[in-house]
Amino acid sequence: MTERLELQRWDGPAGDDAFAGLRADVAAYGHLDPLETLRGLSEASGLPVGALAHYVLARWASGGSEALLELGVSGVDHLARLVAEAERAGTDAARLAAYAAMRDVVAWLRAGIDADPDTPTDD
Repeated sequence: MTERLELQRWDGPAGDDAFAGLRADVAAYGHLDPLETLRGLSEASGLPVGALAHYVLARWASGGSEALLELGVSGVDHLARLVAEAERAGTDAARLAAYAAMRDVVAWLRAGIDADPDTPTDD
């Protein structure tokens, strides 16, 4: 597989929609040079820079799919409903209730993990 990809910096406005956080991150990280890290890793590991870039992009891009598989469609739908109901109500109380419900879901999911619940894991 040989494709060319042009790395671009983007510094546009974040906006206020569901992708505002992504836009803000893209703008913030756009000032860094990822190739500097990949070149160093390439030298240390003997892997080509392009192979490392492919790995990083594929791993990051598939992270949402992995999370969906772990949580399940019904779990994601449940969390989405909690947020949608709170936003429809439009009150701080409804948002706090949704937060409490999501906190309970996370606690239930972590029940099988032998770890301090106050310390997130990278698993």
